Amino acid sequence: MAIIHEAELQPTKLELLEEWLPRQPWFTEPGTAGLCKVGSYRFDDPAGEVGIETIIVSVGSSTVQVPLTYRARPLAGAEPWLVGTMQHSVLGPRWVYDACADPIYVAALAASIMLGRPQAEQYLQKGGTQELLNQSVFVHSTGPTLDAVPDVCSSTPRTIDAGTAIETAGLHLIVVRRLDLSEQPVGRLTLTGTWEGQKNGVKLAAISEA
Repeated sequence: MAIIHEAELQPTKLELLEEWLPRQPWFTEPGTAGLCKVGSYRFDDPAGEVGIETIIVSVGSSTVQVPLTYRARPLAGAEPWLVGTMQHSVLGPRWVYDACADPIYVAALAASIMLGRPQAEQYLQKGGTQELLNQSVFVHSTGPTLDAVPDVCSSTPRTIDAGTAIETAGLHLIVVRRLDLSEQPVGRLTLTGTWEGQKNGVKLAAISEA
């Protein structure tokens, strides 16, 4: 379960992405003018410490997937993957990372694909009450195919054309950044997504055993 606080963010998530996206090798648009959010989905951190959100945005002719993690303090050794910092009016300062370098996200992604673990339900915290939010992106996996996910505490992301490859614990994960809305997803271990206006499943990530 993901708790979303009714809060102000400075800067906003989209403002962070406007600055960060043009510096990424897989981002091919000339700029971020007109950047808008298509939707997002979340995974749970079993420890409840790290926020895990994947935002899908539209800019120019591209639809781009950006997995992010939100932390209350810096992640040691992850400076190259820091998207930026923001001030959360309820939670205080948050360090925002490209989640592909965050082992909490990598473990959650692997669990979704390999174990069929569902995306997190999202609740809006308003004062002392919680309101269930509608999902804007629905993700579907081919799991369960295994009983457990290997330890992924150490992971190394690298850029590959339209996405990011993550090598960890004998697994080879691919996170698609530039989404192909017309491609028919294939593969035994695949995560796909749908959203309003996109009824056909879009390949979001895949995994293979090395």
